[in-house]
Amino acid sequence: MKSILTLLVLSSGSFLLHAEISGVVTNATTGAPQAAVSVTLIHPGENGMQTLATVKSDAQGKFTIDQPLPPPPALLRAEYQGVEYNQVVPPNAPTTGVRLSVNDVVGQISSASLTEQHLVVLEPLEDGIRVNETFLLSNQGKTTLLDPLKGSAQFFVPKSAQGSAKVTIEAPNGMPITRAPEKTTTADIFKVGYPVKPGETVFEIAYTLPPSKKFDGKLLSKDPLLLVTPEAVQLSGAGLKEQGIKDLGQNGTRARVYQVSGVAGASYEVDIDGIGALQTEQPEAQRSSEDGSPKPKAGPARLHERLPWVLGLTFSILALGGTILYRRSPV
Repeated sequence: MKSILTLLVLSSGSFLLHAEISGVVTNATTGAPQAAVSVTLIHPGENGMQTLATVKSDAQGKFTIDQPLPPPPALLRAEYQGVEYNQVVPPNAPTTGVRLSVNDVVGQISSASLTEQHLVVLEPLEDGIRVNETFLLSNQGKTTLLDPLKGSAQFFVPKSAQGSAKVTIEAPNGMPITRAPEKTTTADIFKVGYPVKPGETVFEIAYTLPPSKKFDGKLLSKDPLLLVTPEAVQLSGAGLKEQGIKDLGQNGTRARVYQVSGVAGASYEVDIDGIGALQTEQPEAQRSSEDGSPKPKAGPARLHERLPWVLGLTFSILALGGTILYRRSPV
């Protein structure tokens, strides 16, 4: 009897492993089933993303993938109007009745639906100035923003850092991905041409400047941004008020916060007094291997480590009336 039960369990597991995957694609913008959506079954592994099968949803939005479900993790990817929507298939989850959602794509979104939080973090160190510029875009509508010409966010990168600047993106319910900055028609101004789906999308631009006692930046929007330094670092300089730079103080945090306001395209310059970092550096033994090459550090990406701090700082400033949450100007 025990052998029979064991055989049934193994047979059941084999059946689940080879069960087809079926479901419906829904357009969350219209609320109706969406036809002609490309649905792909993907298996992430040591050799990267392996595509196992791709089908199209029918007129009723239904799809069926007659392909063995790989061991976890498995991923379903729906592509609609040039935008990809990923959904993880959890272990032991039903393989029938799967629901995938997509959204209509537009070139601009009403300022009432899209809000932005914008911070520039300066960490002056002995070997250079570490810069992290963060955009938190909250899309409260039902459409996906994709503007290939202007991009979802634009930012200034000094010439000395343009070869090393990296953009990290975290979309709603997604893992961080890295992209290179995209050039615009204006010198030293770059963009991120990545879709902003309903929910919160975070863009982080990171680069390091040579050691200096000055920092130059540009305000690319009419809306203010926050300039943040460690508590041991103070920004000063002649004409801060004339440049629209206001010292908001420390506000109970271990950082100094400045608000930069002005007209779009205006430049600003600050003097840097002091050195310091907002995060603890890795010990030397962890940062390099015996041959001197960088050693990977296990754990979450830098964006994951910084995001809770950024959000906490934002809400702390909001509580005291600092202007950080504002409506995005029309695209």
